[in-house]
Amino acid sequence: MLTTSPKAWLSLLAVLPALLGGCHEQADESASKAAVSAAPATLGPAPKLERTVRIGYQKIGAPFLLKSRSQDLDKHLAEKGAKAEWKEFKHGPGVLEAIKAKEVDVGYVGETPPVFAQAGGVDFVYVASDPPAPKAEALIVRKDSPIKSLRDLKGKKVALNRGSNVHYLLVRALESAKLTLKDIEVVYLAPGDARPAYDSGKVDAWVIWDPFLAAAENAGSRQLANGEGLVDNRLFYVARRQFAQDEPELLRATLDEFQALSNWESKNAEEASKILAASSGVAYEALLLTEQRHAYGVLPVTDAVLDTQQKIADSFSKLELIPKEIKTRDAFLPAAVYAAKP
Repeated sequence: MLTTSPKAWLSLLAVLPALLGGCHEQADESASKAAVSAAPATLGPAPKLERTVRIGYQKIGAPFLLKSRSQDLDKHLAEKGAKAEWKEFKHGPGVLEAIKAKEVDVGYVGETPPVFAQAGGVDFVYVASDPPAPKAEALIVRKDSPIKSLRDLKGKKVALNRGSNVHYLLVRALESAKLTLKDIEVVYLAPGDARPAYDSGKVDAWVIWDPFLAAAENAGSRQLANGEGLVDNRLFYVARRQFAQDEPELLRATLDEFQALSNWESKNAEEASKILAASSGVAYEALLLTEQRHAYGVLPVTDAVLDTQQKIADSFSKLELIPKEIKTRDAFLPAAVYAAKP
């Protein structure tokens, strides 16, 4: 059995407080380190996420020109902590479908695609328009065609891009000759497919817009009718409604750049034609003719413009080209309408 002398016990009792105090200090230090490790790091304010304007474009028209000359747009958006993102489409209806899918914020389309889109539940708003350009679309036949007038179209095959601006031109042109869509055979073809079908005689006539119209005319096609006295043929700037509501500053900056582009294009038709020819594969001469028929400027959407769009919608509803009646003013957001700075 081990024994401890009284002196040894007294020595142990003398140092015990120091030993216990050291243990407490180590525990406190460990707890303090753990607390520091667990505390979130202070890094200052979180960086602001970059905002984006997603612009739908085709290889012809204002958006492509803006994309090719985007330095000013990039600069002005960067000043607002934003950037532009470009998405390419083959036609206007595709741009509006992308707006429906929340993949595009701003687009540029003809007067008819918005009517089909609104009837199809696309949540967009009209924000600006080009001036009317009725000569920039027409119903044409080949130079050797026996068809001499609109009345001669009865029973014939007519090609067009479904839901595009020329859809309404065809309806109005037939009405002027006391015909309806039921009096002809409508063949729905995109421009890239319609041209070979038209050239080969698989369709008898083609209703088409510039620059494809200009290219066909340069190859000898004849016009039976263009939009004069029948349609306005406006091009519209449209925006996803939520984007227009949430980002009015970015929408305005984008439309300001389209206005600046239109001013430039009106004075530089040859250069604009060269840019578009290089991107689209359409002949420079056809694009130059297109520029000559183009109407320049970015205008506000007025009551009169919406009334014209309503006439298109009413006509298509009557013809059962759209699934339901619509009110074009439902696609109008006054706060988002563009007006050029004084």
